[in-house]
Amino acid sequence: MDGKLQNANVEQISNFSWYRDVYKRIFDFVFSLIGIVALAVPMLIVAIVIKIDSPKEQILFRQKRVGKNNHEFTIYKFRSMRQDAPHEMATKNFENPEAYITPVGKFIRKASLDELPQLFNVFKGEMSIVGPRPLIPNEEKVLELRNEYGANKILPGITGLAQVNGRDEITDEVKAKYDGQYAQKLSWLLDISIVFKTLFDVVRSRGIREGKKE
Repeated sequence: MDGKLQNANVEQISNFSWYRDVYKRIFDFVFSLIGIVALAVPMLIVAIVIKIDSPKEQILFRQKRVGKNNHEFTIYKFRSMRQDAPHEMATKNFENPEAYITPVGKFIRKASLDELPQLFNVFKGEMSIVGPRPLIPNEEKVLELRNEYGANKILPGITGLAQVNGRDEITDEVKAKYDGQYAQKLSWLLDISIVFKTLFDVVRSRGIREGKKE
């Protein structure tokens, strides 16, 4: 992307937007609250199954992630791996992720049930329903690309434009471009289309890949 055009796009993202800065937060708060209440029983069942599967290990997985304006926060997920799995590394970079994923974890990852506790991150205002997926602090190359495209100026999300355009099947560079594109074109119509495509992809388990590409 041309440097001047890129800077103009980043500056545009910094300008006030009623939808992005006001209405989107209201929608996130309302829908995350509805989701937490509506999915309370399924989340409780998942938590019980995880505890039965490994009684001595924690139910929730907590990890530092990079949020809006590069501020770090703690993300919540249902634990799908053993406690001794590397915590400061993205799963896509594991040499042999299957060695760490638990039997229960394999199912909840495929069904994306491990992501449900992030509704609490949305409720707290640390994340949005839709936005760039929050990265681990040591993913410096992708974070730098996101800064260039302006993607780090908005809240990260449970799902995003990159997730519905390949997810684990595309490169980090392409993901960063999609994240920047989302930040520049953010709208309620785009958010709705991403949510519906996410639901479709979850049903089909599309775009999910564990470990490094061969």
